[in-house]
Amino acid sequence: MPTSKNAGGAPFPVAVSAVGLRKSYGDRTVLDGVDLRIPAGSVFALLGPNGAGKTTTVKILSTLISADGGQAQVAGHDLTTDGQAVRAAIGVTGQFSAVDGLITGEENMLLMADLHHLPRAEGRRITAHLLERFGLTDAAGKPASTYSGGMKRRLDIAMTLVGDPRVIFLDEPTTGLDPRSRHTMWQIIRELVTGGTTVLLTTQYLEEADQLADRIAVLHNGRIAAEGTAAELKRIVPGGHVRLRFTDPATHRRAAALLTDATSDTDALTLRTPNDGSPRALRTLLDRLDTAGVEAAELTVHTPDLDDVFLALTDDTAPDDQATKETAR
Repeated sequence: MPTSKNAGGAPFPVAVSAVGLRKSYGDRTVLDGVDLRIPAGSVFALLGPNGAGKTTTVKILSTLISADGGQAQVAGHDLTTDGQAVRAAIGVTGQFSAVDGLITGEENMLLMADLHHLPRAEGRRITAHLLERFGLTDAAGKPASTYSGGMKRRLDIAMTLVGDPRVIFLDEPTTGLDPRSRHTMWQIIRELVTGGTTVLLTTQYLEEADQLADRIAVLHNGRIAAEGTAAELKRIVPGGHVRLRFTDPATHRRAAALLTDATSDTDALTLRTPNDGSPRALRTLLDRLDTAGVEAAELTVHTPDLDDVFLALTDDTAPDDQATKETAR
């Protein structure tokens, strides 16, 4: 399996790697040279608007369709020359549940065990374990059509785990779920990664990526517009600032004269000054105020969130800002 290096220089395995993936349908280019590198035992989130190529990327990496160009390895196996080994090492949960509503939850699980050619006793053992792990034991004997959306999603992932995959592709797994069910799914994903599983997650819920992902890539017009940790991506979008509130007009005026780049609201006695919110920038600001003998009653840090990042990177009407489009590595 390929390896990468952590911050200390020690090697760790790369679960998914892709270089120059390309895919077109007729005259429409869906993927236009996509590079990915996903460390083992991590969550990698792929964000993008509808039609950006997220599902196509998952389908290629899970061998459901072939790429027109580029190279990729999953779990150490080449997609082109060793597709069977790739399929044996992965699990896939699509946007729409693969659960058969006409049979029970337990029967769905046993069917997956048969598809993986597990001995009957082993299949029953794994089925019982996963049903318990996902809180579905009490509903195991009921038709899956009677399950709630959250229960079906849990069963879907439990079915994916029957083959003990090393890499799992989750294509918008929480679409349509209520907030409680979504948070339950988040906890399941965290537990999978704690156990050593690698997860590639596609989602349109930016909070989901912020909560779960070790690294995030924004896919737009078939290309990776930016990649990095959530914190790194937030820093590439301008707009961070510190809001200072004062209790008397005189102090507010002194602070405004000191911070000439700040926007002043004399009615609210506040100043809004550009600041990326980093410890160094905050320390510099506070030192300036302290040296001048100015004390704010309240200080609030406002930094761009992933919504801002997403909108900035996928706005085709905005001027092309190469600095913003740079990968945050």
